[in-house]
Amino acid sequence: MKIVQTKDAGFNAEFRRIKDRGKVMDKGLEGVVRQILDDVALRGDEALLEYTRKFDGVSLTRDTLEVARAEMEEALESLNTKDLDILKTAALRIEDFHRRQMTQTWLYSDEKGIELGQLVLPLERVGIYAPGGLACYPSTVLMASIPAKVAGVREIFLVTPVKDGKVNPLILAAAMLGGVQRIFKIGGAQAIAALAYGTSSVPPVDKIVGPGNAYVAAAKRMVYGVVGIDMIAGPSEVVIISDGKINPSWVAADLLAQAEHDEMASAILLTPVKSFALDVSSEVKIQLESLARKAIARRSIEDYGVIVLTEDMDEAFELANRYAPEHLELIVDKPKNFLGRIRNAGAVFLGPLTPEVLGDYLAGPNHILPTGGTARFSSPLGFYDFIKRTSVISFTAASLGKYGPMAARFAQMEGLEAHRESITVRLKPKKP
Repeated sequence: MKIVQTKDAGFNAEFRRIKDRGKVMDKGLEGVVRQILDDVALRGDEALLEYTRKFDGVSLTRDTLEVARAEMEEALESLNTKDLDILKTAALRIEDFHRRQMTQTWLYSDEKGIELGQLVLPLERVGIYAPGGLACYPSTVLMASIPAKVAGVREIFLVTPVKDGKVNPLILAAAMLGGVQRIFKIGGAQAIAALAYGTSSVPPVDKIVGPGNAYVAAAKRMVYGVVGIDMIAGPSEVVIISDGKINPSWVAADLLAQAEHDEMASAILLTPVKSFALDVSSEVKIQLESLARKAIARRSIEDYGVIVLTEDMDEAFELANRYAPEHLELIVDKPKNFLGRIRNAGAVFLGPLTPEVLGDYLAGPNHILPTGGTARFSSPLGFYDFIKRTSVISFTAASLGKYGPMAARFAQMEGLEAHRESITVRLKPKKP
């Protein structure tokens, strides 16, 4: 694994290249996605089934498009006890964490005659995208569905691509535990189109959540406004800050755990200790050879992995904040003391005994996180993504008499006479 220094010529450009690796959209891809979206919006199920046959190699009909409830229940019952217990443990921990995020409807009176507040209401219908091509991620199904269930979403749908006409039983089992009511065997941009616009078989939803490939990400970007979306998920990433007081093999393992996701994943170590940097680099090389997905991990490490030798710990934290990573590991002495140094990160993992992988599965906080620097302005998926807030305002005659003339004048200042009249007509004395 290559080692660079922040004072090297070209460091800033290379750092930016890695950070922005998923932001350039292929114009050809964009055109294909737009065509798929428009076609499904126009022809509905007919186009949806055609694209599923073309891209996934699966011939479905309207009758086989949806997973039967009996198949979902059978998948849950078919799991061995140990695996089912693990899924249930993860589900309980995820639910417990997200229940702590809950907010309620509230009202208050700031003075006599005025009542103000906010209704907190769940979304009616949500669609979850679950990748189902090269990998199967039941953890993502739990992370997306359980906060929606906690929020009180009435209908939770799931779409996932299939290769042999059947959905992976682990996906089905996780969906059952997460409260998903309906599952459709569709993926790609066509699945996003179906959720956004609706077809005869797939009702339209209010919001689409969950990660996918470049086609899915582009489709989510394009349908935003027709429906809500959680975020545009890019390639996964981890930044590790270490003071070098740990077994280097642990850090190497964490870097490779990120790199094996896909070839565009990024794994970065920031440390001021040169000997530690060299040891970690050697460990990465050794551990890489034993991985089943070593071809993917090697490409990721070669293209987007780097060990940065910083001047000191201050510079390490400054670089981490510039990167705004999806995952940030603080493998330092007394890591809680450094929380105040963090401005931008999707999730923070404290200390050598808290690898990021725990967060992937059953720590409790959501693993659907902002990527590509978007942690500067966005947050992990949570309860708050599945609610909407509605303001409540109530004035009496007395409070209208106090504030109405000011509102009328405000309207006049903005040149909106009908606005002014809406107030003044109510302030006129009633005729006897």
